Amino acid sequence: MACWNSLIPRVIFVSLFITLFTSTPGKTEPLACPLPPELADRVHVDPAAIESASTDYGNIVHNKPAAVLYPSSVQDISSLIEASFTCSTPFGISSRGNGHSTHGQDMANNGVVVDMKGLREQKKRDRIFISKRPLFADVGGEQLWIDVLNATVKEGLAPVSWTDFLELSVGGTLSNAGISGQTFRFGPQISNVYELDVVTGKGELVTCSANNNSELFYGVLGGLGQFGIITRARIALGLAFKRVLWAQILYSNFSAFTIDQEHFIATHGRRPGNDISYLEGGLVLDNGTPNTWRTFFFPAADLPKISSLVKQHGIIYSLEIARSYEDLTEKTVEKEMKQFIKGLSSVPEYIYQKNVSFEEFLTRVQIQVQKNESHPWLNLFIPKSVISDFDSGVFRDIVLKRNITTGPVLFYPMFRNKWDDRMSAAIPDEDIFYTAGLLYTSGINDWQVYEDQNKAILEFCDKAGINVKQYLPNHATKNEWIKHFGSKWTDFEQRKALFDPKMILSPGQRIFNNN
Repeated sequence: MACWNSLIPRVIFVSLFITLFTSTPGKTEPLACPLPPELADRVHVDPAAIESASTDYGNIVHNKPAAVLYPSSVQDISSLIEASFTCSTPFGISSRGNGHSTHGQDMANNGVVVDMKGLREQKKRDRIFISKRPLFADVGGEQLWIDVLNATVKEGLAPVSWTDFLELSVGGTLSNAGISGQTFRFGPQISNVYELDVVTGKGELVTCSANNNSELFYGVLGGLGQFGIITRARIALGLAFKRVLWAQILYSNFSAFTIDQEHFIATHGRRPGNDISYLEGGLVLDNGTPNTWRTFFFPAADLPKISSLVKQHGIIYSLEIARSYEDLTEKTVEKEMKQFIKGLSSVPEYIYQKNVSFEEFLTRVQIQVQKNESHPWLNLFIPKSVISDFDSGVFRDIVLKRNITTGPVLFYPMFRNKWDDRMSAAIPDEDIFYTAGLLYTSGINDWQVYEDQNKAILEFCDKAGINVKQYLPNHATKNEWIKHFGSKWTDFEQRKALFDPKMILSPGQRIFNNN
């Protein structure tokens, strides 16, 4: 009884604490139920905390949560979700990795945002654990991929599948897919996971894998945070190589560009070992310096002639390839590169090569978050059979004619058989499909014109019968989500009912809480 009596004041304090600070006029509504007293010192309702969780990298959507939890343990996350689950009026809960969503996907309007940097700041050694026999890394869902790289390379190891930008959280990319230039060979990051720890929408901590609680395992991977918060992932590792031979090849002809891309992935997609065989492609547009995306790649002396070429053709296509190697295999890799270039389908406009360290290559993309910028991105998966129609109808008829695109535009292929169809991620139903990433940057008040262009692109694809799938999707209605998931929708809906029956998790995705 004494213990219970000592607990009562703390319960009242937390209830008043939340109500007082979240019912202030002009802010947010109070939570319907008090939070557990053990979370009192880790739940923040101060203006700085609320503001930090009210926007994201996109800087377009702004929704204020009622509170922000900075967890010190996985149990804190479980306690928070359980409190919502047992509440008569459950409140939404969203997990925020490093805040790089672009349309409010990691927000919880009038709910609670779990800021995973609370776990990162604990600096516990066991949050990145490396095993050599068998070979894997156990990684906290809050960890950033750059920290995983730094920890594994010390052991001469590294994950086999990456994203372009490494300041993203493990749980965040695994909730989407995690793609980059290695995807054609090793599959997305979700195809390189052995096991997960997940806190479900009931507050239960569950360990799952392909053979244990498999429904949750496959649902969470690519599941957009709808079924649970990833708190640990066991990921595949391979050797970390010393060097990378890296090239960009510029084309004025779209057909030659895609033929050579597909030839490269066909040649390297089934290679033994785990050396980096990397391929991406992109567009060089007349939107500033050709070095917008790879700021250090093209020689400064060549920028005028590349810019002249862009003005002449409107669009130049860049095929980007890389091969990793050890010192003893340098000559072999250089010979392979020469043979590939010699076998190109046509003579390219320009070819550039660099030799860089393994870490320099993997950290090649640097993104600075600017408060005065917005990023109305559009990422699509496009079936191979219609990429010529996409080029003519989107790249040349919409993007080129409107001439507003600032930021890189990526375009490269991957194999469907490298994805596990049991997972939630939605992809086109063709053996090869391309990803197109229109990664715009605008002023903080100028993003609408880019969103209008995104809408025009999607409307063109719909009218032209180009069955695209959005990656990092942003849909406004449930019917759009049903169309997005297609044949996977029934399983997706059933998994939601099983693991988050009160629809608490990831309300910012607007899948089950928006008609």
